[in-house]
Amino acid sequence: MTGEWIPVAGPGGRLPRSTLVPTYLAPDRTRLAYRTVGDGAPLLCLPGGPMQDSAYLEELGGLSRHRRLTVPDLRGTGRSEHPADSSSYRCDRLVDDVEALREHLGLHRIDLLGHSAGANLAALYTARHPERVSTLTLVTPGTAAVGLSASGEQRLALARCRAGEPWYPAAYAALEAVTAGRGGGPEWGAVAPFFHGRWDAEARRHHAAAEVQRNAEAAGIFASAGAFEPAGTRAALAAFEGRVLVLAGEFDVNSPPGLLADYADLFPRATFTVQAGAGHYPWQDDADRFVSTLAGFLAPA
Repeated sequence: MTGEWIPVAGPGGRLPRSTLVPTYLAPDRTRLAYRTVGDGAPLLCLPGGPMQDSAYLEELGGLSRHRRLTVPDLRGTGRSEHPADSSSYRCDRLVDDVEALREHLGLHRIDLLGHSAGANLAALYTARHPERVSTLTLVTPGTAAVGLSASGEQRLALARCRAGEPWYPAAYAALEAVTAGRGGGPEWGAVAPFFHGRWDAEARRHHAAAEVQRNAEAAGIFASAGAFEPAGTRAALAAFEGRVLVLAGEFDVNSPPGLLADYADLFPRATFTVQAGAGHYPWQDDADRFVSTLAGFLAPA
């Protein structure tokens, strides 16, 4: 394995200031960073956001006790360089960065995980390079790559399950505005509790950090015109022979369980599971259950 190592200070001081972050070169010569943590067989983990610093994944609730997590900062995020061509932030073009990382790591095949919007990238990579993917884990995935979307009423019905929460009235009113297309910045901020199984101090910290970790320009380009060709991707995934796990959060209004059950049905060998009490970040809501589910799935058959 080759590549430069760069000294960095971790976001929010969560990594030691002396941490050395390995890097590799993308096909367009943009230098991209990644981190590894834990022991065991490698698991390549693609962050969501879209285009958010991968630091928010941390150690996926302790999954690093079972697998060696390799977590890239997508171009223009975290410790990775910003590209000269901003159109390269588009999701389909990021597939080449993932393939370059696989080659850099010297792995013939990979176990691949994608969270949220990063699951769109994981799906496109799998569709383009199925022979390189052993297992595919989709955690509360975004579904644009396969042309699935939740209805406003589907999201609102799920949100009503939280009616007993003290923050519910303001958050539900904001969600109504967002699903009706009337929501702006304040409304989007107000629906944040629906993304978490518990709206506690840690969830608030996580939400505040996300606001500064995301590359807004890149996020706007990620799913722009031409990024996705759902029919072709669905056909490729229907032929994928590897094992797949689709994990939903019981209360996740971003990726409702009913929608993700339909996603799982696109694969010939998919396991679909709903983590009770979880939102969009299930490793935060119940780390033990999350890790047990993923470690069991990723164990050799």
